[in-house]
Amino acid sequence: MFLDEAIVTLSSGRGGSGAVSMHREKFVPRGGPNGADGGKGGDVILIADRGKRTLYDFKLQPTYEAESGEHAMGNKRGRNGRDVIIKVPVGTVVTDADTEDVLIDLNVHGMKYIVCRGGKGGFGNQHYASSVRQAPNFAQKGAPGETLNAKLELKLIADVGLVGLPNAGKSTLISRISAARPKIADYPFTTIVPNLGVVSFHDQSFVVADMPGLIEGASEGIGLGHQFLRHVERNRVLVHVVEAMPIDGSDPIENYHLIERELKNYSEEIWSRPRLIALSKIDVVPSGDFGELRERFEKLGPPLFPISAVTGQGLEPLLFDITQLLEQTQPKDDIPVVMPALTAGQDTQWDVVALGEGGYEVTGKRIIRMVEMTEMRNDEGLRYLHRRLQRIGVIDKLRSAGAAEGDTVKIGNYEFSFTDEI
Repeated sequence: MFLDEAIVTLSSGRGGSGAVSMHREKFVPRGGPNGADGGKGGDVILIADRGKRTLYDFKLQPTYEAESGEHAMGNKRGRNGRDVIIKVPVGTVVTDADTEDVLIDLNVHGMKYIVCRGGKGGFGNQHYASSVRQAPNFAQKGAPGETLNAKLELKLIADVGLVGLPNAGKSTLISRISAARPKIADYPFTTIVPNLGVVSFHDQSFVVADMPGLIEGASEGIGLGHQFLRHVERNRVLVHVVEAMPIDGSDPIENYHLIERELKNYSEEIWSRPRLIALSKIDVVPSGDFGELRERFEKLGPPLFPISAVTGQGLEPLLFDITQLLEQTQPKDDIPVVMPALTAGQDTQWDVVALGEGGYEVTGKRIIRMVEMTEMRNDEGLRYLHRRLQRIGVIDKLRSAGAAEGDTVKIGNYEFSFTDEI
């Protein structure tokens, strides 16, 4: 079943906590701290795979969660959590469903994107030893993982797109020039999902997409307009298939202009791409009527190719011109087949917000993560957190915002009483 849009919830693993441990060995009465670090949480990684054709798998499994890192035990480091690797079709656009920010366009086979990075493991107490703190009795908790409600949107990647009204002959054409076998019948809306076919012509090959038929108002979302039109966005060449003698008695020229208007209203950039007109089903047009029809189409501008997908008439010249246009529209830059893993940049910004009535909130992923990695039941760990916030400037900014001794300060899910010293 073809599915080109899905909403999934992705969660990376939390980091394991560090350990509080002291070195114990015979004849070494005062061994120093040797608490190991916790393991890193697993990442959620998306990989573009040309073997995937649809997003249907995400309808069956809409939630993915990576493994958390293990806690350290004494001087033994915690094991890292296993990553979750998810294969998606080439051409999948990943969007944050909550903010509608586009995160990545996975448009190359083998392209990787770390969509949710696992939390780092917490430091063991050996990291906090100093000349004045020789036996720290606190360690760091593991960092929380990330959760994302992701919208996956598939935009098929094809060199050539066949566009036109329902029942114009697009499916018959792609079945004749490629190995694709779409459903074909003599009534509108036979094709309800895009079909891909690989065409081999002389010593060249290219991918053709048979788009479901468009109707008036498709650019405004009428019918399934937007779902169909988005698949045209990646086509380098468009072949506008027009039925020479529509069974409903409509004017072929008016039918041509209707689809062209919808393409232009949806995207000027798509509408301006190289275009060929395939005047289909000419085998059923009386010879006396064809001359006038051909003259009317030739006045439109784009090259005209009268064809019959049933008899094969006109297919050779059409395919030859398609290959010529594809050579002229080759991408200027070579894209590597396999790309290194990409990841979103870390957010280090933070701020202080006054809530009123003696309340303040510190915002920012960096600060919230720092607090969540602190063991709140450990007084020495809390003092260490306070000193870090002082060094970063959070305490000074709270004081500048008007915070006084005893005021409530909210950071993430925790609330503290403001104090200059601890």
